[in-house]
Amino acid sequence: MNRRQFLAASAAATAGLAAGIRPLSATPQMKKSDIKVGLYSITFLGVWYQGRALTLPELIRTAKKYNYSGIEIDGKRPHGNPSDWSAGKCKELKKIANGEGIEIFGVAANNDFSSPMPEFRECQIAYVKDLIRMTADLGAKTLRLFLGWPGVTLHPQLAQYEIARDIWKYTHGKFTREETWDWCREGVTECCKYAVDAGVILALQNHKPVIEDYPEVLKMVEEVNSPNLKISLDVPIMDDKSPANIRKAAGLVGDNQVLSHFGGEYDRAADGKVTGQEFYRDFVRAMTEIGYNGYMSYELCHTLPVVNGQTVGIEFAEKNAQLASEYMHGLINEAKSYPVDK
Repeated sequence: MNRRQFLAASAAATAGLAAGIRPLSATPQMKKSDIKVGLYSITFLGVWYQGRALTLPELIRTAKKYNYSGIEIDGKRPHGNPSDWSAGKCKELKKIANGEGIEIFGVAANNDFSSPMPEFRECQIAYVKDLIRMTADLGAKTLRLFLGWPGVTLHPQLAQYEIARDIWKYTHGKFTREETWDWCREGVTECCKYAVDAGVILALQNHKPVIEDYPEVLKMVEEVNSPNLKISLDVPIMDDKSPANIRKAAGLVGDNQVLSHFGGEYDRAADGKVTGQEFYRDFVRAMTEIGYNGYMSYELCHTLPVVNGQTVGIEFAEKNAQLASEYMHGLINEAKSYPVDK
């Protein structure tokens, strides 16, 4: 399969999934939507701001303080590396969360099935297999999955993506997109077997680099064809964030949508309202129309401002976590009364 055939197959897969799907404006809501707001632990991992990471019990209390319903645990140290979490420790953390009325709704893998080196791919499969075990031990429903993930490099002053992305591009430069796709499909297929055994749902995110946009997510889900492989459609990383394309994507994903993330930085306007990017309003409306029952998980995972020569501290993450919760709750409440056919 050459590149043209690959892209044609991706488009055909999307068209096939779209067959029989009417525009959302003409489709009666099949089930009542119940969208909850969650806090993704990467926000307080101590990577993007100056200062220490919160412990997971501290994260649980922070989530409760800012009116989140649950937490998603990042699958790396110091939070959720599965090597650090025995079944007994998972049980203890779940008890703490239950005591605070906070759900551990998911775990997030930082995996890369795309490496040309089979030794690297096998390590990643082993990592995801152990994360699936940990997710089940925590009583969580979903494990967020990537196809490819270049990683992040740490620095005392400023974490960054660029170095890892350059390495990833160099490593894949002599191989075709189709070869990379096949390696990823093999990794996902094997991990789905472990997910079935553990009763865990894998939520494939529309995240670059292997995935260009959500049609590739639909294509992979169709090719793997496992009941335990679903979708985490995230609007910030969609190429086209127009209202029409958001509704189209939501309609195509449909009941396969089991998780979603939102990010950004927030402020309070003079009138007291929290301001955010407009496409989130369109996305929440589209999720409500398809009857999405799941979490919008807040993540602060980008390079943060430098003030007086120093990257901002944990107070910046706290401020944004508080305002993000307020903002998303407002959009969800607004969408509940929004007419479906508008």
